[in-house]
Amino acid sequence: MTEFNVDVTTPDGEMDCFVAHPDGDGLWPAVIVYMDVPGIREELRNFARRIAEQGYFAILPDLYYRDGKVRFDLSKGEEELQRMFKIGGELSVARVMRDTRGMLDYFASNDNVTGKVGCIGYCMSGQFVIAAAGDYPDDFGAVASLYGTRIVWGEEDSPHMKARAAKGEIYLGFAEQDHFVPDSDLEAIKEVFDEAGVNYSMEVHPGTDHGFCFPERGPMYVHDAAEKVWDIFFDMCARNLK
Repeated sequence: MTEFNVDVTTPDGEMDCFVAHPDGDGLWPAVIVYMDVPGIREELRNFARRIAEQGYFAILPDLYYRDGKVRFDLSKGEEELQRMFKIGGELSVARVMRDTRGMLDYFASNDNVTGKVGCIGYCMSGQFVIAAAGDYPDDFGAVASLYGTRIVWGEEDSPHMKARAAKGEIYLGFAEQDHFVPDSDLEAIKEVFDEAGVNYSMEVHPGTDHGFCFPERGPMYVHDAAEKVWDIFFDMCARNLK
């Protein structure tokens, strides 16, 4: 496997991205891994590597680049936790859509990338992948949102409203117990997507809580549910990207 870091130009500056892809000079569909609120760490790089092993050009952008090289040490306690939520809360959908535009332009200029783009997002970034599906419908063929927060705002520019324009396939996986995502969000998504004819599936994973996809979350990690999500995502990518 080949891996490296690259600066991707966005309307707001240079965004550091970790890239992993199979060895050689192939042509691979791109898959973006949008980070959750704790930000860039080895766990997410391993996610990108796993995607690359399936034959994709995986890219993990550092969406906090506007604030420098932001890393959190949550073992420091409440003050560090509050810093994380403050910085994460400032990362708007509009900003991330500009970052997404930069990545799409990078793919278009890269001789190793071909075809439709896939993406996967967790928690904070669950809203970003849904918005990207609607803002860039001709680019995204496979989109997975896992226990995504703030997908529903109520306004016209809410991510779930944007996604009415989506042309790709969307998967939304939620936790059974999740105080970050109200049941009303799922109902609103279903109502809007059904009316718009969006190609989507939605699932609530039994016996799970928010964060169940991350192996380093200790008791919150649910192996069977996390592996099921990977299977669904890779099947979706194979159908729509390759």
